[in-house]
Amino acid sequence: MTSKKFDNSENSSPFPSIKGRIWLLGDSIDTDLIVPSRVLTEQDPTKLLAATLENIIPSFAEQVQQGDIIVAGTNFGCGSSREEAVFVLKELGIQAIIASSFARIFFRNAINLGLPPIKLAEAPSLGTQGDVVEILWQEGTIHNLTQGIQQNFPPFPSFLLNYVRSGGALNLLRQKLEPNE
Repeated sequence: MTSKKFDNSENSSPFPSIKGRIWLLGDSIDTDLIVPSRVLTEQDPTKLLAATLENIIPSFAEQVQQGDIIVAGTNFGCGSSREEAVFVLKELGIQAIIASSFARIFFRNAINLGLPPIKLAEAPSLGTQGDVVEILWQEGTIHNLTQGIQQNFPPFPSFLLNYVRSGGALNLLRQKLEPNE
């Protein structure tokens, strides 16, 4: 018999939609471009955050806002398997990444840290820098509210939505292990 605590069935509460401004990036954005290796040993997290995407968009860390969304081409997050690449994006306020494809380890790290990666083959045509998009999770739809266009993506399985809803794998595990009140 399986404990109800470890039941991975869909959470009954609807997953909220996400609305944010897009940052348009290209293909093969590797983890060293997201967070340069020269700052990985920094003890001060503000220095780590300040270097995020600096070789592509020098002022990214200063301009990014809570709720923004990254839209990229193919192979996003390729390169070394550093969780810091997901951590800095999430800490700076990125609430989702939409890309044509993801490096497998980056995709897993993103789910495990609660930053939803959405695979959308036509991601680069979703809009232009600064457009506002809304992601409807249950429907598997992305609306570009600035340009009035819509694209569909395969909805996330319920167990992946539970990871994201909980803020990542560790938070989900903590919630499942907490005694019922």
